[in-house]
Amino acid sequence: MPNPWTGKGNPYTRQEVRDRLKNTLNQNKAIIAAGAGTGISAKFIEKGGADLIIIYNSGRFRMAGHGSTAGLMAYGDANAVAMEIGEFEVLPVVEEIPVICGVHGSDPRRRMWHHLLKVKEMGFSGINNFPTHSIVDGHFRNVLEETGMGFGKEVEMVQLATKMDLFSIVYVAKPEEARQMAEAGADAIIAHVGTTVGGSIGVVEATCTMDDAIAQTKKIMDAGREINPDIFFLTHGGPINTPEDVRIILDKTDAHGFVGASSLERMGVEASLTNLTREFKALTLSNRNKS
Repeated sequence: MPNPWTGKGNPYTRQEVRDRLKNTLNQNKAIIAAGAGTGISAKFIEKGGADLIIIYNSGRFRMAGHGSTAGLMAYGDANAVAMEIGEFEVLPVVEEIPVICGVHGSDPRRRMWHHLLKVKEMGFSGINNFPTHSIVDGHFRNVLEETGMGFGKEVEMVQLATKMDLFSIVYVAKPEEARQMAEAGADAIIAHVGTTVGGSIGVVEATCTMDDAIAQTKKIMDAGREINPDIFFLTHGGPINTPEDVRIILDKTDAHGFVGASSLERMGVEASLTNLTREFKALTLSNRNKS
């Protein structure tokens, strides 16, 4: 329902967002959440009928022509960037669908309860754990965990969000992380199977096969359902890029939908701008006077 104070939809309560997603499923439609790094992206993602818009700090890098992994690096203040995109670009132009704020839950400089209060006050209807350390592995992941900046901080952030009546849609890469997030009260779990393939800045080698993605998604969903069978489960990343790819994984798992960032925002811009520019460049000066 539109917010009576703004005339627009945001913010929604946690239950209102859940009810909207249940309504989508009741119509036998897949839930589609889309990342937006600019206001123009958000405006037309909404026109396309997405169920949720998620603001990631990586959206700014992505729309600047850089890989989404830049959002995991020390190239800026992830929490400040997401808030800025929301305040000045996305929330002012979105008419009705819920907007979710990416939150770097392990940021040691912030009192997370205070930051989440600002997220809610800004008019976001929920949170997402991005940047997420769930997709970091190896020695560096061990260092993050041992020094108090690990995935557990993201879980704590979701626990706080749940208490604050903020809807939470979270990334996990492993079944045990799905259990942790389910216990924390997460409303929706995204099975993250790796950086998205394709386009000008997508990965090629650093990804998994579709069979691997299907198997990992199933494991994550099974683990989350052990704790809470009412969680929404979505897919993301790796070889799951096009609508055809999403169709495959929806057919072969019980996932409720898909989260697209690069695969919606970046791919849409790359293809449409390239083709439109080519059409303009195909114009000739057939009526030009010849000397």
